[in-house]
Amino acid sequence: MHQHEEDPVAAQRDRTHYLYLAVIGAVILGVTVGFVAPDFAVELKPLGTGFVNLIKMMISPIIFCTIVLGVGSVRKAAKVGAVGGLALGYFLVMSTVALAIGLVVGNILEPGSSLHLTKEVAEAGAQQADGASESTADFLLGIIPKTLVSAFTEGEVLQTLLVALLAGFALQAMGRAGEPVLRGIGHIQRLVFRILAMIMWVAPIGAFGAMAAVVGATGIDALKSLAVIMIGFYVTCALFVFVVLGALLRIVSGVNILTLLKYLGREFLLILSTSSSESALPRLIAKMEHLGVSKPVVGITVPTGYSFNLDGTAIYLTMASLFVAEAMGNPLSVAEQISLLVFMIIASKGAAGVTGAGLATLAGGLQSHRPELVDGVGLIVGIDRFMSEARALTNFAGNAVATVLVGTWTKEIDKQRVAEVLAGRVPFDEKTLVDDHAALPEPDEESDVPDQRLGKGDEKAHAGV
Repeated sequence: MHQHEEDPVAAQRDRTHYLYLAVIGAVILGVTVGFVAPDFAVELKPLGTGFVNLIKMMISPIIFCTIVLGVGSVRKAAKVGAVGGLALGYFLVMSTVALAIGLVVGNILEPGSSLHLTKEVAEAGAQQADGASESTADFLLGIIPKTLVSAFTEGEVLQTLLVALLAGFALQAMGRAGEPVLRGIGHIQRLVFRILAMIMWVAPIGAFGAMAAVVGATGIDALKSLAVIMIGFYVTCALFVFVVLGALLRIVSGVNILTLLKYLGREFLLILSTSSSESALPRLIAKMEHLGVSKPVVGITVPTGYSFNLDGTAIYLTMASLFVAEAMGNPLSVAEQISLLVFMIIASKGAAGVTGAGLATLAGGLQSHRPELVDGVGLIVGIDRFMSEARALTNFAGNAVATVLVGTWTKEIDKQRVAEVLAGRVPFDEKTLVDDHAALPEPDEESDVPDQRLGKGDEKAHAGV
């Protein structure tokens, strides 16, 4: 007992280890209940929904604090622009690569050729298409919140991003007068992460409810008939992450993708059990800062990546479109595939990390190109949830890799720190989800850009806090 009292951080780490073992147990139990008592299992869905909603509640304040601290503590606005421009350029290229890979594999597999459409399935597809068609102008106008605070109350990631960037640039322009505000936001960020650490303790309940409901609703028959597209999609996502992203990460940053994914293991488990990559967004921000990427890069790359870098969703959209067209006996021509690809590049930008958003975007894309195919979306509704696991995991891996790459390109990454963290010598503090030694912004007279890397200048920061 005394040992635990002497080292509270180690004790906390032990306890969180049990928490994630409990999540694995809950997933297995959920699957079992889903098979044994499907009707009862479907009733458990609110448990999973409730947990994801609890985490979503924290996303706006976390993004706001992270971006304001990142942008506000950089002295040159051009630096933020360079990070943002690099990130967006990279996201566009990778989304296009992911969409193209989805098309190639979809054409090779021809997954939908042996399926038949029933009336119920057609109705389910039409229902998905109802709320899906959104023009580019609507999407752009949707980024502007109704009021300065409504971005937080409506939970829109892009709206929060806009308000946070404006606040960050304003604080930057205020100079010394903005320091107390920045410091206050730094403390609020710690509070928000501490609340998140408390919410994480109900993860096993959420995982149990979510998995039981899915297995209970789909049953094994639907899975058998749709196994080809599911397995094909999982394999494609794995190839994209390990071959494409892995090679990029090794060449640009010299980091092994397997060690990076191992470092993010608990986040992947969380995504797998909730099927939403948003559930791990706050933890990705904390872990990337801990890894040694500077605050501005993490603050800008991670939240924008959640709206603009959806590699898994991109692969899913093209493969699912081909699947639906073949299942309806109406395959897409090469020209139609390419125009659909261009549409999906834009449309997938709005389908940020939520279960179901991919389906709505798919329905919207087919509605605008081949309206007669929309009914076929119902074929995928049954297994969409199982595919959204792979979609969310791929999106998450893509954003983690993007953060390291952008950090490397902008020279805002501490490579020595990265090596130490990935080797397990600098463990992540699960209790607060932020490094208690992280320097809060403390502008430096001589330098244009204060050193934001975690763990540096901490005594000075604590003296000022």
